[in-house]
Amino acid sequence: MLIVLAAGILLDRGAVALARAPPKYDHVVIVVMENHSFEQITQAGAAPYLQILARNGALFENSHGVAHPSQPNYLALFSGSTHGIRDDGFHEIAAPNLASRLHAAGKAFSGFAEAGSPRKHNPWESFVDAKRVGKSLTRFPRDYARLPAVSLVIPNLSNDMHDGTVMRADAWLKAHLRPYANWALRHNSLLIVTFDEDDYRLENRIFTVFYGARIKPGRYVERIDHYTLLRTIEDIEGTAPLGTTVVRKAVSSVWQGR
Repeated sequence: MLIVLAAGILLDRGAVALARAPPKYDHVVIVVMENHSFEQITQAGAAPYLQILARNGALFENSHGVAHPSQPNYLALFSGSTHGIRDDGFHEIAAPNLASRLHAAGKAFSGFAEAGSPRKHNPWESFVDAKRVGKSLTRFPRDYARLPAVSLVIPNLSNDMHDGTVMRADAWLKAHLRPYANWALRHNSLLIVTFDEDDYRLENRIFTVFYGARIKPGRYVERIDHYTLLRTIEDIEGTAPLGTTVVRKAVSSVWQGR
């Protein structure tokens, strides 16, 4: 009995040792794609560049959207709540959000939207105090050291898999984000690529990958959702949790030791 107990204690300690707090990154860039399930992106040959990121980064096999349709997922990622919204309509929200939290902490947030990206995909446009953080994607700096602490990148409907094909969106990601992804590996920075929702399956299971410095490549079964992603960003930046993220834990399984 004592031997069994000792073994259990050792296993518990090992589990604790594997759980790490997120590192403090200089820059975090999150890209949100549209309306495809985990299986649609990971099937052989479907999305070659995303699959390269998955092989060399941290791929979450148990990642989920929090709602249908699109807009509530973006609101959850940006503010920790869907605010009871269940549609893609026009809404004006007066509530704390990631941009305001970062600003209060003396840090910067920018939302980079490609021309043609609709309001429902640009969550900062729905918040009274966050409209000023929106920028054209053409202003995404070529000198990545000039990026804000956190950036949200939103392609337009042709390039986010909403209207265009998976291959077109994958090529867009490669053309627009591969230079940053390669830079992030050497400059203490992180790229996150995720989706708003799946193709209306029951589990709402989506593709999410972390790529950059201090990431242990692999496939991870840790269950995450948009609230988990926001809580992870909050812990990286040292800001207070927003909404539902109060009861979420940050991603803990993918970080290399420091």
